[in-house]
Amino acid sequence: MTSVRAPVEHIFTVDVEEYFHVGAFESVVSRKDWSSYPSRIDGSIDLLLDLLARHGATGTFFTLGWVADHHPRVVRRIAQAGHEIASHGYWHRRVDSLAPEEFRQDLRASKAVLEDVCGARVSGFRAPNFSIRPGCEWAFDVLLEEGFHYDSSLFPIRRPGYGYRAAPVVPHIIRRASGALCELPLATTGWHGARIPAAGGAYLRHFPFSIIRRCLREHTDSGIPATFYLHPWELDPDQPRLPVGWVTRARHYGGLARTRPRLEQLLAEFRFTSAARCLKLPSPAPRTLSARVSNADD
Repeated sequence: MTSVRAPVEHIFTVDVEEYFHVGAFESVVSRKDWSSYPSRIDGSIDLLLDLLARHGATGTFFTLGWVADHHPRVVRRIAQAGHEIASHGYWHRRVDSLAPEEFRQDLRASKAVLEDVCGARVSGFRAPNFSIRPGCEWAFDVLLEEGFHYDSSLFPIRRPGYGYRAAPVVPHIIRRASGALCELPLATTGWHGARIPAAGGAYLRHFPFSIIRRCLREHTDSGIPATFYLHPWELDPDQPRLPVGWVTRARHYGGLARTRPRLEQLLAEFRFTSAARCLKLPSPAPRTLSARVSNADD
């Protein structure tokens, strides 16, 4: 009897941050002033949750601790809709800019507030700007020591600012003296002999859509899930414009109107799930949700 392989469920991930948290804006937006900028995250998250619900998809939301502290009801809505909450750090600081103990403290702060707000264990991490690069392997030890089961920070490409070219292009185990960590690298595809990014985000907006679709089809055909990502602000073409240079302006604001229709096409054509479900992590026992309320949510 010929066995029938179950359809591949790709890994849908979201880096939950505000438009003013973007690393490229650090020269014009100070962290101490974050609270003074108008929040846009409510509407973008509601739109995204509706899209996922209509297509029967679930995802992993790598969330900043700062967002959980200032918009706890947004984070709870995500969790209550059946999606996984994971860590994106607290202050959106690049891992390669931190000492190990600084990273540990930022990681602990994010994990504590996320678990307090959503009432479930946080098992996964994604570095801001995919900033676990060669030379930062110590970060895997810190993640293991702090109780994380998986990471999704490695982008197996060569690119200024991020990239871990030697990383396997499929999910794999990273073995360290402190234990074993599952790595979910961002999706890539081959193009004229080169390895190029095709995981979503700015690439969904700026690259030909056929490249993103081809990457997901390749993974579907191989039976290996691809890891896809985007940011809530990429579904918000009307977000405030910040005074940045033309390169950053083109990269950040370009193609925002294309995000939603392209995302709709991918959700209609492919199946998506969360990292936790893909890895078959045990469901955590329910905890009492925090009653924290912030002025930003009133």
